Amino acid sequence: MKILVYEHISGGGYAEQPLPPDVLAEGFAMLRCIVADFRAAGHQVTTLLDCRLFKLNPPIEANYTSQVLYANEPQKILPNLAKNNDAIYIIAPETNQTLQSYVELAEKTGKLVLNTPQSTIAKTADKITLYVDLQKAGYPIPKTLILNIAHSTTQIEQAITTHLTYPLIFKPTDGTGCSGISLIENPTDIPGGVAKIKAASANPRLIAQEKVTGDPVSVSLIANGKKALALTLNKQQITLTKQTESSYEGGTTPYEHPKHKEAQILAEHIAESLGLQGYVGIDLILGQNTLFVLDVNTRLTTSYVGLRQIIDINIAQAIIDAAITKQLPQKPTLQGTVCFSKIQTTPPTPETYRKTTKLPGIITPVFPLPITTQSTALIMGYGTSLQEAQARLEEAKNALHTATTNR
Repeated sequence: MKILVYEHISGGGYAEQPLPPDVLAEGFAMLRCIVADFRAAGHQVTTLLDCRLFKLNPPIEANYTSQVLYANEPQKILPNLAKNNDAIYIIAPETNQTLQSYVELAEKTGKLVLNTPQSTIAKTADKITLYVDLQKAGYPIPKTLILNIAHSTTQIEQAITTHLTYPLIFKPTDGTGCSGISLIENPTDIPGGVAKIKAASANPRLIAQEKVTGDPVSVSLIANGKKALALTLNKQQITLTKQTESSYEGGTTPYEHPKHKEAQILAEHIAESLGLQGYVGIDLILGQNTLFVLDVNTRLTTSYVGLRQIIDINIAQAIIDAAITKQLPQKPTLQGTVCFSKIQTTPPTPETYRKTTKLPGIITPVFPLPITTQSTALIMGYGTSLQEAQARLEEAKNALHTATTNR
C-alpha cells in the first residue's frame, strides 16, 4: 500500500514562521517512527518536510519526501500527493482545529483515511463538548467550570469562589499537550493564567478544573470505530507552572500502577463510546483510590515512540487493519521498559547536528535552525527493567551533552 503521512510541525505547518524546538522534537519523533513502522510492514511512504529540515537530510525512511517552502502550502500539496497514494495518515495538534481541518482535507480526497473521522474529532477536540459528553456518560472528571476569557479578573474570581476550590488548573478549550496550561494556586495567579491561554488559543472560553492528586498517565489504544484495545499504560512527566509555559517532558512505558487494569478498561470504554478509530491516547490522573479522565487524543501521541520498542506487534499495521478490515490485534505482549525525554541544548552547528543523528538513543536530533536560542532533542533508553532503561536514557543524555558541548 502507498501511504501519505503528514506531521504538522515538521511537515510545513510552520513554514515562514519560527519552528518551535520543543514541539518539533515530539512531532519529528512521531513522524520518524511511524514512517519506519509503515515501511517495516511493507508499505511505501510519502511525507512532507519543512524546507529548513529538508535541506538537513534528517534521519527519516520515507520513500518520497516533498519539500514545503511557503505558509499554507501543505493544504495544496496534500491533495496532489494523495492522487498517487492509497491512504493518508495525519499527525497534528487539536489547537485551532488543525487536526480536524487536515483530516477533513484528507477525507475530501476520497482516499482511505487512517484517522478518526473529522466529525468525531470535532467533538473530542473541543474539551467543553468532551467534558459534557463524558460527564453525561458517567465517566469521572475533575470538578470543572467553563469561563469567558473576556470577563474581568474579578468576575472570574467570583465564579471560581462560588463553584471550585483552589488549587486549580487553567487550560484552553482546544489545546494540545501542555500548551496554555497553568497552575492556579490562588486568585493572584488568575491574570497570568488567562494571558497564557490567550496566547495559546483563539477560543474565547477557558476551562478551570480543580487539581486532583495522583500520577499523570495515558493509555495508548487501537480502535476500529466500535471496539478498542488498550495497549499499555504510560507514565507522563509533566511540569505545571504559573507564568512560564507548562511542559510535557517525556515518559515511561509501560507503567505499573495498582489501578492500571481499571484505567485500561475505562479508556477502552471511552474510546468505544466516542466511536474513535486508529491510534488513540487517553490522559488520566491515577490516585491510590481515585481515577479521573483529563483528555482524549484522537491522534498519534508521543508515547508511541516508546511503546513501539516494547510491543510485539507493528502498531502502524494495526492502524491500517483497524481502518480496512476493522480487525483489532490480539492482546499484545510487552517486553522491557522504555524511558524517553526531551532535552534542551544550545543551537548546534551543522557538524554537531550530523553527529547527533548517529548517536544511539537519539530519536529527534538537535536541529540547527535559524532564529532560535535553543534546540530540543528527544532521546530514549530501553532496558529489560526500569532501572536499566533509566541507565540507558542517562547514557543517551550524556552522549548528547558531549556532542553538543565539544564542538
